[in-house]
Amino acid sequence: MKVLHVITGLGIGGAEQQLRLLLRQLPVDSDVITLTNPGAVADGIVADGGRVTDLAMTGNRDLGALPRLTRLVRQGRYDLVHTHLYRACLYGRFAARFAGVRTIVATEHSLGAVQIEGRPLTASARGLYLAGERLGTATVAVSATVARRLERWGVRPDRIHVVPNGIEAGRFAFDPAARRAARARLGLAPDAFVVGAVGRLTGGKRFDRLVRAVARLPGAQLLLVGEGPERGRLLRLAEECGAAGRVLLPGACQDPPPVTRTGAPGPHDPPDLPALLAAMDVSVSTSHDEAFGLASLEALAAGLPVLYVACPALEDLPPAAAPDARRISGSVPGLVEELGRLRSWHQERARLPVPPAVRHYDISHSAEQLMAVYERAARGRAAPIREVSCP
Repeated sequence: MKVLHVITGLGIGGAEQQLRLLLRQLPVDSDVITLTNPGAVADGIVADGGRVTDLAMTGNRDLGALPRLTRLVRQGRYDLVHTHLYRACLYGRFAARFAGVRTIVATEHSLGAVQIEGRPLTASARGLYLAGERLGTATVAVSATVARRLERWGVRPDRIHVVPNGIEAGRFAFDPAARRAARARLGLAPDAFVVGAVGRLTGGKRFDRLVRAVARLPGAQLLLVGEGPERGRLLRLAEECGAAGRVLLPGACQDPPPVTRTGAPGPHDPPDLPALLAAMDVSVSTSHDEAFGLASLEALAAGLPVLYVACPALEDLPPAAAPDARRISGSVPGLVEELGRLRSWHQERARLPVPPAVRHYDISHSAEQLMAVYERAARGRAAPIREVSCP
């Protein structure tokens, strides 16, 4: 089977890095077209031996990109086109149809309760989404929560397949040496209490609440991994709260990391994501609107206690699947209370055992489920694939 993946961009982000992980697992011949921004993840896919083409689209209304994309699809003689993210799903589905490809799968990565990829869920956005969705063969939801949202939007249930995001769990196993090295690199004391969070620095993530909470905990440090438009505001807020020296923003982190000739990070490379998680003592997700919650799952794989406001990946499983993940309100006083409790835990205990939820969301399992969707779609079978419960 020859598959073309079409994605809006390949900068560092959850959907983008999830695509790279899947490409490393899927037993098919795959190409990737990015509509714009062939960033760090594109470099990673190429380093893995993949092929990436940049369509160089100039904006949402660059209609000239459609015939260019159609031509590439036709020339590639693909058996299946798989689209990712809102803009790529629209252009990719039309291009596949124009090129004569009839098996079209789309993954819905970012449908929240009130937004999709940061856009408000307006009637016009919903109408355009549904018009494009009808051109495809199947729609993949990254969680059962997203599948229910798609049904409420009006997507036919028999077209929805749940294929959850996944992680390479073994890469996140706690390494005391990596913890010491990362803390030394970041200027964190060996015995400091470090609160961590991973995500794009946008208003919807509500990291400002985490800055305010950490500022109220004397001696606590905040390690906020990510990049985005809120970076400057968060730094100013930390200064206003008197915590400028205790809030670290090391930037975005490509995961998996770039591959060097030796297969290991270079001596001057920044710590990778597993090392940064090893440097933390607790992981917090303050976002109130998530489609999956990958950062919380990675933190659990690293043996961290997790506080989250919204995490469909965990909410869709029984509580016993992640006993050290705790749902919270996300208010600043509530964060202060929860972090104070965990600081006492940090002084008494070592890393936590990896919970069943992590094994449940292994990327190899996700790839197997996606291949089942491909095969059913190619045969014209509509029976939806639903995720099984965590044992």
